Amino acid sequence: MRVLIDFVVALHIIGIAALLGGFLGQMKAMKAGTARFVPGMLHGALTMLVTGVALVGLDQADDHPVNNVKIGIKLLFLVVILGLVYVKRDEEKVENGIFAAVGALTLANIFIATLWT
Repeated sequence: MRVLIDFVVALHIIGIAALLGGFLGQMKAMKAGTARFVPGMLHGALTMLVTGVALVGLDQADDHPVNNVKIGIKLLFLVVILGLVYVKRDEEKVENGIFAAVGALTLANIFIATLWT
C-alpha cells in the first residue's frame, strides 16, 4: 500500500508542478497584460484534484489519520483554482487580478500542504 500511496503523491506533485509552472511561465506576460491560462494549468489542477481525492481515500484505507480541516481548505482552494482556470481557459488574455489569484491560491495550497502539520 505504501508504494501505491507514494506513487499517487508523485503524481500529485507533478500536477502542482504543471499548475505552478504554467503560472510562472506567464509571469512576464502578466506584466504586459497578456497572460492567459495555458492548457497545462488546467491539466495540472485536474491531476491535483484526482490524486488528492485518491490520497485521502488511500490514507483512510491504510488507517492513517487525515486532517479533514486541512484537506477541506486545500480542496476549497483547488476548486476555486479549477473553476477560474476552466472558465477562462479559452480567453486570449486574462485579467491580472484573476491570474494573480490563481497563483496566490496555488502557492497557499503548497504552503498549507507542507507547513500545516
